[in-house]
Amino acid sequence: MTSLFEDEITLFADLILPVPVPRLFTYRVPRNMSEMIKVGARVIVQFGKKRVITAVVANIHSNPPAQYQAKYILELLDDEPIITTHQLELFKWVSEYYLCNIGEVLNVAMPAGLKITSQSRIQHNPEFDYEELLTDQERYILDEIKKHTTLSYEEVARLVNQTNITAIIKSLVGKHAVILFEEVKERYQPKIVKKVRLTSAFTSENSLMDLTASLDKTPKQQDILMRYLSHVPVHNNAELNQKGLDKTIFSKDNGVSDSALKTLVKKGVFEEFEIVVSRFSDIPGGTSPEINLTESQKTAFEQIHESFSEKEVVLLHGITGSGKTEVYIELIKQALEGGTQVLFLLPEIALTTQIVVRLRKVFGDQMGIYHSKFSDNERVEVWKGILDGKFQFVVGVRSAIFLPFDNLGLIIVDEEHETSYKQHDPAPRYHARDVAVIMAYMHKAKTLLGSATPSLESYFHARSGRYGLVEMSQRFGNAALPTFLLVDTKKEKKQRTMKNEFSSVLLQHLESNLTNKEQTILFQNRRGYSPYMQCEECSWISECNNCDVSLTYHMKARELRCHYCGHKEEVPRTCPACGSTRVKTIGYGTEKIEDELHLLLPAARVQRMDLDTTRAKNAYQQIIQEFEQGGTDILVGTQMVSKGLDFDNVSMVGIFDADRIIHFPEFRASERAFQMLTQVSGRAGRRADKPGKVLIQTANPAQKILERIIQNDYVGMYETEIVEREQFHYPPFTRLIKITTKHIDEATSKRASTVLAEKLTANLGKSRVLGPEPPLVERVRNQFLFDILIKLEREKINFKAAKSFIQEKVIDILTDKTIKGVQIIIDVDCV
Repeated sequence: MTSLFEDEITLFADLILPVPVPRLFTYRVPRNMSEMIKVGARVIVQFGKKRVITAVVANIHSNPPAQYQAKYILELLDDEPIITTHQLELFKWVSEYYLCNIGEVLNVAMPAGLKITSQSRIQHNPEFDYEELLTDQERYILDEIKKHTTLSYEEVARLVNQTNITAIIKSLVGKHAVILFEEVKERYQPKIVKKVRLTSAFTSENSLMDLTASLDKTPKQQDILMRYLSHVPVHNNAELNQKGLDKTIFSKDNGVSDSALKTLVKKGVFEEFEIVVSRFSDIPGGTSPEINLTESQKTAFEQIHESFSEKEVVLLHGITGSGKTEVYIELIKQALEGGTQVLFLLPEIALTTQIVVRLRKVFGDQMGIYHSKFSDNERVEVWKGILDGKFQFVVGVRSAIFLPFDNLGLIIVDEEHETSYKQHDPAPRYHARDVAVIMAYMHKAKTLLGSATPSLESYFHARSGRYGLVEMSQRFGNAALPTFLLVDTKKEKKQRTMKNEFSSVLLQHLESNLTNKEQTILFQNRRGYSPYMQCEECSWISECNNCDVSLTYHMKARELRCHYCGHKEEVPRTCPACGSTRVKTIGYGTEKIEDELHLLLPAARVQRMDLDTTRAKNAYQQIIQEFEQGGTDILVGTQMVSKGLDFDNVSMVGIFDADRIIHFPEFRASERAFQMLTQVSGRAGRRADKPGKVLIQTANPAQKILERIIQNDYVGMYETEIVEREQFHYPPFTRLIKITTKHIDEATSKRASTVLAEKLTANLGKSRVLGPEPPLVERVRNQFLFDILIKLEREKINFKAAKSFIQEKVIDILTDKTIKGVQIIIDVDCV
């Protein structure tokens, strides 16, 4: 009877493993965990023969798996869930909608600091007593293991000065001399500050007087006491003394004797203690003056409220500089006062630099910040801060959509049109804006999408009544929109008035701005010095060995780099093909513009903001802060400079190579060109007393899209584009799914994509399945690529059923033994 009873109460847990496997795995819950284990908690389990990983509990039940013997959960890591039920629901939706595994969603969602790491270690087998069986090298390793108790593979490799020690360890294991085990470590480490304080015996006036007198003959100890009292006046203030003082104040660097402090601790005068502190205490805060909305902002605020009474999602279409941020702030305040949480999404880390300081002044410590430039530990603190209720309001980039909110009232997606909201690699290939709408629905919250240049899809939904629509057509403070000047580079080249990439008109205006002590932003959407190098004799071009692209020349690093795989090469002194010394750079990027500005305008203080200059954690902040404080005259940058930055003294924006943006070979080219060029233009003249101007260099000033940009005619652009989208079956009238095959062998990749396309066409029809075709870059990291594009009409096709069919056919290819080793990537709602 006892055995039967025990079987009845045995618990099992379905776990999400952060690995690309297509299902949950069921593990057995040990008896000592059965009362404590909860859905959403982390556990440690063995996956495979040796691997130990962190998993998350998705479900608890009493049904053993039918197809395999369930392993035991090794350890329970959390007393309370680290993942909320809302998150689990969202993870499931993301995995189903974007055709990926829920483990892949967890892997992207959960910060690395919450994932336990395991390391294989080697220890001496105490039962081994046959050292004569060992070689000299094995005996040496065993002696070192005994000395250190355990060693890692890396430590053994260093001992014997070999990179590959697998055979040696295998031999030691085979002779039963050593035992292998997995050491599990928690990655997250709280920030601990060491402090000192007076013991309770020395906080009264009399005791302090006696103590001071007793230290007359030990001046170093007396100096420490005086230093402490100058910072912490403890007389009749025991509470202040409890907080103590950072131990660093009593360091050698500050002229304090370590031994003197140690003596005072031994005497019982001082005591040392540790506290856990926030890693965000040094983020600028302060107080912000009361925000008084303009009439235009008040109207927008009220209209948003009215729309929210009828719609779950509202689009705020406000021109650049219209003051959308002030409206956001009032909405956030209202949501927080109502007791709900708020998520504010931004597309780029660069955007957070300015806006975080501004928002922190309004919302103080209840605001958290979340993006990839933060360390693992910092991201874990935000995660835990939301769970603990410390952070009610979070500003973050796309990954913040997966944070553990449980009471969301409002999600704001600023610059909702930005492609940065779409994740490309690894899976899940989600769009944070679209996930935000679903997440808000799950929380019964509202979503506000904001942009001066909305995506056609969002504007279509607003015009058709699916979303609410609020317009802001005036700039804040009565500032005027900038004036535009189109510079005909074709004409200037004929007249030979161009100086490399700079037209004479652009140079004149740059010089004028410098004279007037006004700032300029120059936009070139290509980093590096030049896109490639070419031999003038034989036409050799610097190309990547791994990808079908040219290598970009980076002058500062004196190297050629592939922007796809990261491959680097030294700059050749002579042509590798013919030996000629006539090798020159072709084209230009941000680095070349910066370099030429130093030559053309030597008095100008120039800064560059692109991926190469902003890799360090605080690089964005330093560049933006210096520009904001007037330490930079000209800021050169890629599209980073186009996104939401607000500088009082910027009166001019210069745009290079607009034609390359306009004529990019994809169906969204006109929309993207309008968005990008309008956004960067909007950085100029954002104050009424400083009119702005925008110079666009183009070989064809008569292009219709440029006319739309100059007139700030978003609606005109939309109405032209939406007709073409409907005619040629593109979003928002269809949903797009791109399927990419990858293989080291071109023929295998092509065959896999061809067979897959045939299977899909048989059910979906030829008009809906396009390809396979090689993409613009046919080979990346020595993998040959082929794309299939699937168009599914919104009104005619059951999207869920179609995706299920597509996934089924993809699995057919992956399990086809005649097509081995092919990788298949599915990108739902590709951009």
